[in-house]
Amino acid sequence: MDAFTAGLLHRIRTTQTDLTRARETGDDYLAEVEQAELDDLHRLAAEHGVEVAATRV
Repeated sequence: MDAFTAGLLHRIRTTQTDLTRARETGDDYLAEVEQAELDDLHRLAAEHGVEVAATRV
């Protein structure tokens, strides 16, 4: 796995964790921000052929 793929997958995992935390604490604004970031990361992964686990938050 190259550095780009590893970094992208790490960012996806981190963003998923942050999104879950935002939802659990009731921070709706932060949840929206994290969801938008996660959507962008998934789009970037798809554009570069990076396989991402099917689990979405």
